[in-house]
Amino acid sequence: MALIYIVEDDESIREIEEIALKNSNYDVCAFGRAGDFYKKVGDIMPDLVLLDVMLPDESGYDIVKKLRRDPATKHLPVIMVTAKAEEMDMIKGLDDGADDYIKKPFSVMELITRVKALLRRTETEETRFLQLGNIQLDHERHAVFVGDAPVELTFKEYELLRLLLSNQNAVLSREVIMRHVWGTEFEGESRTVDMHIKTLRQKLGEAGSRIRTVRNVGYVIE
Repeated sequence: MALIYIVEDDESIREIEEIALKNSNYDVCAFGRAGDFYKKVGDIMPDLVLLDVMLPDESGYDIVKKLRRDPATKHLPVIMVTAKAEEMDMIKGLDDGADDYIKKPFSVMELITRVKALLRRTETEETRFLQLGNIQLDHERHAVFVGDAPVELTFKEYELLRLLLSNQNAVLSREVIMRHVWGTEFEGESRTVDMHIKTLRQKLGEAGSRIRTVRNVGYVIE
């Protein structure tokens, strides 16, 4: 399930986008301000961003330029969604680094089609094959190796490792892990995360020491 961030200050449009994407089986987080979006990106990287141009605290053009300058978000897929319909506005958005451009008002079908097309287009070898040290995850084969030795993981252990490897050196809170791997944010279920981290470390052997506990926060792989 792809994770999509919406950055849109118009509550009604934000709600339409959020409902449409969730109904198409995407995981969604929505923000009304650039500042809140930046904080979340620092917590967990999305698969795609729907970005409005006119925001209360920062221009969408400036946001996409910042994303392209940062090595961590340089290749993050971005679709700009805006009421600005002049040709020069669209050219500016694309020149600044946006991958696609949707003009308001738009149909829900157009939105979903553009999102699907961009996600297909930007699926790279890096997303299919993740590696850190001697830990290798081949998502196309749904296989994990430590060196040349295969590692048998449960589905949740696999998704947990994939999430960590996709966000190397980024501390992920238990709440973020719960939402992304288990599809829930139940605070009382944090022990579930701890137990899965424990078994994942054991199955990875010495390589499991790369998964570090950040006290009172969550976990990071580095």
